[in-house]
Amino acid sequence: MGEGWSVQGKKVWLLGAGGALGLLALFVALLVVGTYVAAANLAGGAGNTSVSLARGTVPAAYSGLVQKWGNLCPALNPALLASQLYQESGFRADAQSHAAAQGIAQFIPETWAAHGFDGDGDGEADVWNPKDAIPSAASYDCKLAEYVSDASGDPTENMLAAYNAGAYAVIKYDGVPPYGETENYVSTIRKLEKSFASSKQKVEPSKQSAGAIYYAQEKLGTPYLWGGDGTPEDNGRFDCSGLTKAAYKSVGVDLPRVANDQWNTGPHPERDELLPGDLVFFGTDLDDPRSIDHVGIYVGGGHMIDAPYTGAEIRFDPIDTPNYFGATRPTAG
Repeated sequence: MGEGWSVQGKKVWLLGAGGALGLLALFVALLVVGTYVAAANLAGGAGNTSVSLARGTVPAAYSGLVQKWGNLCPALNPALLASQLYQESGFRADAQSHAAAQGIAQFIPETWAAHGFDGDGDGEADVWNPKDAIPSAASYDCKLAEYVSDASGDPTENMLAAYNAGAYAVIKYDGVPPYGETENYVSTIRKLEKSFASSKQKVEPSKQSAGAIYYAQEKLGTPYLWGGDGTPEDNGRFDCSGLTKAAYKSVGVDLPRVANDQWNTGPHPERDELLPGDLVFFGTDLDDPRSIDHVGIYVGGGHMIDAPYTGAEIRFDPIDTPNYFGATRPTAG
């Protein structure tokens, strides 16, 4: 064990005496201090900008459709439409629910018969074809927004509630109805919306990132375990997303379990905007976020802490590889 020193009450250990790993650990410790300083000096949120999709958040096959049809009416925007489609189906065109909801937008047959249309002009309105279903979902959203326009509260949230529970319920309760499923649906989509939106403003530093780095650094050298969450049953071992989930859980930020879903837990800084604590992702298809299969915690200097694969240990790895997909700055909630 090397010597340690404290950062806001947390001791950061320098690994070893000399050598590349010890120097990198020192570098990480300095970055932790810088991250705390940056977070402490935040000066309020970014201003409103016109909404467009953040790069890599929607599969390339659908991003143009979402960007176009997401601007159909004032209650809708491309990031909101993207988050709604993600919540409905995970962008799976073949999705089908136990309630017979079908396709990427999860229309039930009766609703599709009334509101589905031929978006790509091929002569057929096909619920399984995203080129029809995405325009139809946007159009249906906007019709619902008009139906419930006299209800109290946020027009966009009323629109989403009507999509989930029906316009009559929103009108009856003069706003989002007090149904647990509907309230959760609206809340989840509004939170996800932020991760799909591109902003001209720089992404703010995370206040929790230093603590997440500290947690991950303490796990260096731990053997990898597929599906590992670091529990006693796992003998304290992790896989890649188990490590990132636990690291952010230690500072009060709940993340989904798998890397693919962790991508949608905050805004997406560009490569030259990365800060320590950002989650960095890797995939097999750089045009499709569904291909993400690995995640690590960025520590600066082009390196991350990650749990790489069976037979390896939690370690420092470079992020600049051909399958680098992008980054997310996790946010509470």
